[in-house]
Amino acid sequence: MLLISAVALSYLIGSIPSAYILGRLAKGIDIRKHGSGNVGATNAFRVLGPYIGITVLFLDALKGFICVVIVADFIMVQESMSLRAQVQHFPIPLLKSLQVIAGGDFLVQQGLGLNSLLLRILLGIAAVLGHSLTIFLSFKGGKGMATTLGVLIGFAVKIPALKIILLAEILLWLAVFSISRIVSLASIVSAVLFPLFFIVLKQPMPLILMGLTLAIFVIIRHKSNIYRLLHNQEPRLNLRRKP
Repeated sequence: MLLISAVALSYLIGSIPSAYILGRLAKGIDIRKHGSGNVGATNAFRVLGPYIGITVLFLDALKGFICVVIVADFIMVQESMSLRAQVQHFPIPLLKSLQVIAGGDFLVQQGLGLNSLLLRILLGIAAVLGHSLTIFLSFKGGKGMATTLGVLIGFAVKIPALKIILLAEILLWLAVFSISRIVSLASIVSAVLFPLFFIVLKQPMPLILMGLTLAIFVIIRHKSNIYRLLHNQEPRLNLRRKP
């Protein structure tokens, strides 16, 4: 039940439509009826201006970070405390020994049926799904790139080795965007190489599968952009454009 609640909470956090809310508050408009109609940072940048666009990017990334770090840590602490209390009265010495040796992660795995890594992966994917398929806007949300970035930042905080992947993804996105000025192209290229970075750096299989899952999802969400790119119709983003 705790795991289901955590997944549901992560989905709801991811579902908060930052661009839609700020569009209503700042401009009194429904951003879905302007620009590309997408509820994401890029359309917010174009329609609502750079300051709000950057704010939307930050908030959308924050959703992924919160789920992978804060929600996951809270669930682990709650489950660990509950199981530690049970272990104190358990007659098997081996279980107590495992508690001391493996710590909270062992207890979480016994209670939730998965370890901390899998828990964070599950909550991160739930956040991205919530962002792209938000329950608050008839399951029509953003493309998922910003929230995926937040998920990766959260993993980089918990797993220092992933900071290399985070840096590589950011530099790759900036390089492609600097050359093309097309946000969708930079996002698609970053998504394609996302799981490859995990493979090259020999990360655990769960992380590779997470990278592959999120990459495929983000690419599918960009299918209309891919069509426009192939027909040379995808608009470029003017960073100096005023709202």
